[in-house]
Amino acid sequence: MVPLVFDKYIVSDPKSLPTRPLGNTGHKVTLFALGGEGVLRTHGRTQEAVRVIHRALDHGVNYCDTAPAYESSMDYYGAALGERRREIFLASKTHNRTRDGSLRLLEDSLRRLRTDHLDLWQLHDLRTMRDLDVIFSKGGAIEALVEARDEGRVRFLGITGHYDPTILLEAMRRFDFDTVLVALNAADVHRLSFIETVLPEAARRGMGVIGMKVYGAGTLVRRHGLFGRVGESGISTDEAMGYVLSLPSVSTVVIGCQMPAEVDDNMRIAREFVPFDAPVMCNLENRTQRKSASVTGYKRPA
Repeated sequence: MVPLVFDKYIVSDPKSLPTRPLGNTGHKVTLFALGGEGVLRTHGRTQEAVRVIHRALDHGVNYCDTAPAYESSMDYYGAALGERRREIFLASKTHNRTRDGSLRLLEDSLRRLRTDHLDLWQLHDLRTMRDLDVIFSKGGAIEALVEARDEGRVRFLGITGHYDPTILLEAMRRFDFDTVLVALNAADVHRLSFIETVLPEAARRGMGVIGMKVYGAGTLVRRHGLFGRVGESGISTDEAMGYVLSLPSVSTVVIGCQMPAEVDDNMRIAREFVPFDAPVMCNLENRTQRKSASVTGYKRPA
């Protein structure tokens, strides 16, 4: 295949991209997936957002993430995908906890995305037992998920969360979900660890694991490393993504991008990735410990 050239960057043959199974869904997903954040979580920047989406697709990225809560993200995907919709596993979410509210969100999501189905529909940002009690009660959102799956408007069902591991574990206990989108990074193990709790349970259940907050919601990795220059208690983007991809059972990592060059760099890391051994993983955890509280500020207070 002749390489594709965009903005002086050579896009390699998509067939060369490393992939992993997404749990028991039967799909294989690229190690790097495009998130609905970055430039996609804006309004009025369609041209820039479409360039980022197209760059990811040209690289061969086959998992794309969005949500109604991500400003114009769904509209950007709708403008960008067209016939290329068939190339990707498209994931979205509902933040509404009721059946009727979630079904209304699904209708609006499909319209804005310009598609007739989602590959994955997820309960967005589970935080409290109250969330779960409403979702799993009569007229709760779980009814919408099952109904939409039965009708063929969504194919698989999942959960997402970054606030409290116990909530995700309880959601798994209450329903047989296909995937979990969960916060995973090198600072996670120091407080309310998802790695030590959610990850092994998801593996036991055969769920696809999608890592988010790989760069610590923008605080873990800076342009020149963590909290400053590399070498001053810092880790690089290569180390940050490599850490998460080296965790057992992780299928892919979702990362939002501001510009095509960021897509390029994330794809470079995914293509060059070689699993880290235990000493390297431990070293990265040690280097994040001092600032772990600020890096994992998205978790519930201790």
